[in-house]
Amino acid sequence: MLQSKARIQMILSMIIFGTIGAFVKHIHLPSAEIALWRAVAAFLMLTVAAAASGKLEHIRSFKGRIRMLFGSGAALAFNWILLFEAYRYTSVAVSTLCYYFAPTLIVILSVAIFREKLKVKQAVCFAASTAGLILVIGVSGGGSNDTVGALYGLGAAVCYAGVVFFNKLLGDIDGLVRTWLQFGAAMVIMVPYVVFTCGFAIGGIDPKGAALLLVVGVVHTGITYCMYFAALSGLRGQQAAILSYIDPMVAILVSFFVLGENITVPQIAGGAMIIGFAFLNEVNTQDKLESRK
Repeated sequence: MLQSKARIQMILSMIIFGTIGAFVKHIHLPSAEIALWRAVAAFLMLTVAAAASGKLEHIRSFKGRIRMLFGSGAALAFNWILLFEAYRYTSVAVSTLCYYFAPTLIVILSVAIFREKLKVKQAVCFAASTAGLILVIGVSGGGSNDTVGALYGLGAAVCYAGVVFFNKLLGDIDGLVRTWLQFGAAMVIMVPYVVFTCGFAIGGIDPKGAALLLVVGVVHTGITYCMYFAALSGLRGQQAAILSYIDPMVAILVSFFVLGENITVPQIAGGAMIIGFAFLNEVNTQDKLESRK
């Protein structure tokens, strides 16, 4: 019963995560400012969740790891900024497909930094996913902007790999508390970044944009992250990893059917290779998921 509830929570979380691009595309604020307000809303809501669950005492676990915490916060901040910027230049589908190259990057990062052994299956999946990425980026269906957007999506994937890297260094700490503190660190980092780059434009936002921003902060981040971590506690690592691929599938469907965005046949083929081989690489592994969106 508990596992069934956790499975439903994970599926709902992934469906909601998969729709975020449709909301962000219609918020007329700089990507960095959207990311900042998202972090603020999430931090406040996860503060309540952490306090209600009695997990605030776990903060002591971070003593002496402030640098790594801020490193992960910076990676998370630019992960969001680059992904949102990708939405500006290309379709949600292409942005998401490039973003989901992250699991492949994590394999290489683990081999290069943590000296983990590269298995034959991992090498094959890496090569196939890379070929898929080349198809997605190399065959532009929307001109130079499409390529720029794809590269922003890839940059977001690199930052996500950085989040996983720092999380490994932080060790086995409660996921909800760790993410809550990462949101706080991301907030601290993004405030001066927004001030010195794009400035604050929230005062001129229209009512529709304000409502969408509120949904992104409260629903897509605060509520959904709480539901996501509740689901993780009731699922095995592999189950959660498999269900996480609902997210890109929903994003692609939203891109095509809701937003009416175009995607070329080679990009579809490349995307299938990226997601398919990333999925194949996660089957029979026991690693737990990190926060993807």
